[in-house]
Amino acid sequence: GNQFLAHIREVDAIAHVVRCFVDPNVAHVSGAIDPIADIETIETELMLADLDSLERRVDGLTKKAKGNDKDAAEAKETLDLVNRALALLRAGKPARLVERKPEEEKTFRMLGLLTSIPVLYVCNVDEAAAASGNEFSRRVEARAREEGAACVIIAAKIEAEIAVLPAPERAEYLAAIGLEEPGLDRLIRAGYALLNLITYFTAGPKEAAAWTITRGTRAPQAAAVIHSDFERGFIRAETIAYDDYVALGGETGAQQAGKMRLEGKSYVVADGDVMHFRFAT
Repeated sequence: GNQFLAHIREVDAIAHVVRCFVDPNVAHVSGAIDPIADIETIETELMLADLDSLERRVDGLTKKAKGNDKDAAEAKETLDLVNRALALLRAGKPARLVERKPEEEKTFRMLGLLTSIPVLYVCNVDEAAAASGNEFSRRVEARAREEGAACVIIAAKIEAEIAVLPAPERAEYLAAIGLEEPGLDRLIRAGYALLNLITYFTAGPKEAAAWTITRGTRAPQAAAVIHSDFERGFIRAETIAYDDYVALGGETGAQQAGKMRLEGKSYVVADGDVMHFRFAT
């Protein structure tokens, strides 16, 4: 309903968990296992909501676009995007497939379309298919490739079982069933990749912390994630690559080996950087 759609409008990405297993003890609402049909049920509801939203804007934008001022030019640009999105939606395709130029991206995002939100398909398979997937998950993977969406395979039953195990037993359990890592780890990485996110770290004598930023973020803006004062008074960032930090036993070892760098305002933070910000108060 409307509350469901309102919640989706607030998210950065949609993780669509799709049933890709057969189990007579777990009923399916349609009585048959068809992950593509399940995807299309949700997608259709989102597309209908987008269609309604865009069609209600056309008349107003058309009137605004008749002028010769700045507002009219912006209305023409928006109307063009709306019509391109409507053409796709009426053909049963999501708005995220609209071809657009980089300079149109901001206007497109402001349309607030549900089907423009990036999608990650999560194929919930049985234990036997956890390592390599099955015919159901392969159909979902094919759809994801067509859409430019992300896809990850997870056996929710396995995830539930390992969640309560101590770390050593968890590793043994995963190895016994042919998995190198929990599905949750793959899901997190897929989500980060879909949203173009990376992590940098801060580490002190008492605690370490991980901070999430968009790939391509420069050092002052990365510092602002911790506190806005860090960005305003930014001087430099003492930076150690993650692999160097681990291999050399921490900050002291990295510094002694000459692996600590002093980076300025133009530095683009790399995934895994361990950073200490110097700033003026």
